[in-house]
Amino acid sequence: MDWHLQKLKHVVDSGDFNRAAVDVVFKEALKMEKVRPGSPESRVLDGYIMSTLFYEPSTRTRLSFESAMSRLGGTVLSTESAGEYSSAAKGETLEDTVRTVEGYADCIVIRHNQEGSAKRAAAVASVPILNAGDGPGQHPTQALLDLYTIQREIGRLENIKVGMVGDLANGRTVRSLCMCLSMYPGVEIFFVAPEVVRMRDDVKEYLTKRGVKWTEVSDLREVAGHVDVLYQTRIQRERFTDMDSYNAARGKYIIDKELMQILQPHAVVMHPLPRVDEITTDVDSDPRAAYFRQARNGLYVRMALLKLCLADKKIADDLLQQ
Repeated sequence: MDWHLQKLKHVVDSGDFNRAAVDVVFKEALKMEKVRPGSPESRVLDGYIMSTLFYEPSTRTRLSFESAMSRLGGTVLSTESAGEYSSAAKGETLEDTVRTVEGYADCIVIRHNQEGSAKRAAAVASVPILNAGDGPGQHPTQALLDLYTIQREIGRLENIKVGMVGDLANGRTVRSLCMCLSMYPGVEIFFVAPEVVRMRDDVKEYLTKRGVKWTEVSDLREVAGHVDVLYQTRIQRERFTDMDSYNAARGKYIIDKELMQILQPHAVVMHPLPRVDEITTDVDSDPRAAYFRQARNGLYVRMALLKLCLADKKIADDLLQQ
């Protein structure tokens, strides 16, 4: 059954969303952009409680989820550094934590350092689980907000060229985005990464099976002049056990003012943030720098997801009939 028609909606894997479901989320996100304090829409989740369980650090994802819930009238139970300050420090399993917390909240947003953790949580949960990132695995809400940003910035999702740059082996954002982009015809993807963090084979095989053209390229300048979207990511130091490999990867691909001169006038630069030094700050004033607009779009998309997961189950059906 399509995601938007399911009674219990988890947001765990980007592959769970087809184009119809994405369209429903985007239609709702457009409405969320117009929500103002005191309006009827700002109270649609009044009485609902969202719990956030974050076992890894987060700024944008956690705060945007909490802001999204608050802007729709809901309440937040927040736990940061859950691995250190929750009962996980005493040895409690993730499954037991979820079974307990679902008694206190109507949905659970979880970020964990282990790939597949969100699926484990959803397997035992009777409330919606929203995956806020599971190690190097998936980050579906980021992928949806990235798609939404591309649609808003470029005006289409079909027939676009996307350059993905940086830590593609550990970057859950690019993995999830690849899965979502594969739904749209005419998409071409260029992978630009240091040898030690090249895109993993499972994603490349996924794209090939779906007829998506992809190419691995070593020259960022060669790609920059041809793409509609240049999606930069940081080299994730926390995923490395060998610092020599990290140092070999860091700083190889940097977007600066000189590179922006190559970028097409209509193209945009995106980044899931945080950045370190892979985009120089003098790029921020360029109108093609879309990463802060991208972060703001995360609020609207997460508002839409929370509303669809928690509010009247007829919302999505009504949207489709419009």
